[in-house]
Amino acid sequence: MSKIIAILNQKGGVGKTTTAINAAAYLAKLGKSVLIVDLDPQGNATSGLGIDKQSLDSTVYDALFGAGSIAHMIKDTSHAGLHVLPTNSQLAAAEVDLAIEERREFRLKEALDSINYDYILIDCPPSLGLLSINALTAAHLVLVPVQAEYYALEGLGQLLDVIQRVRQGLNNNLELLGIVMTMYDSRTSLSEQVMGEVKKHFGQKLFNTVIPRNVRLAEAPSFGRSILEHDKWSKGARSYKNLAKEIEERAK
Repeated sequence: MSKIIAILNQKGGVGKTTTAINAAAYLAKLGKSVLIVDLDPQGNATSGLGIDKQSLDSTVYDALFGAGSIAHMIKDTSHAGLHVLPTNSQLAAAEVDLAIEERREFRLKEALDSINYDYILIDCPPSLGLLSINALTAAHLVLVPVQAEYYALEGLGQLLDVIQRVRQGLNNNLELLGIVMTMYDSRTSLSEQVMGEVKKHFGQKLFNTVIPRNVRLAEAPSFGRSILEHDKWSKGARSYKNLAKEIEERAK
């Protein structure tokens, strides 16, 4: 059975897509079959894996509304074992379109039930709307990227409350896999302070791996590549390699 992980934080710019792409690439390198579900209407995970969003004939939008076989919507990537269920701007209409549908919170779960991978990573939008609720209803685990910045903890309480509500009402198998610090700069005391606060609040739920601020990580998506392809010797690459191993250990 697939292990489904929602990568979620309602704040934008915290490294959700970067984490989805690069953790998936290294899980695939470990010999796992991996699917990224691009559930963000911006489609950055799609383009970040080298897929032209404008050329798609079917997307995750179609999967949510049962328009065809999900297996035929999935695209290969340049990584062996790594595939993507792509998206484009059409998904922006899904929040409104889903609102009038029956079992609207279960659409993604029902779509994913027909396929099997070792890991399915859902790259969620920066909101707590119906798309993110669909991700949480489908997932077994939630991974929360948190940027090492001043407002890092702002909104985390709300996010954890939503996770708890989904667990109680829609998906009693949902668990918090962990919190991963992103964009960490060891040269600043602020990064140290933020990590200390997160550690104090979340203890063992904080991943040991820390994702640094890294130019090579930032530029990789513009080439449609993961950091594994773009610069596997960079600090960012080593961090995501370690994170993938830690995910595998925690997700057992």
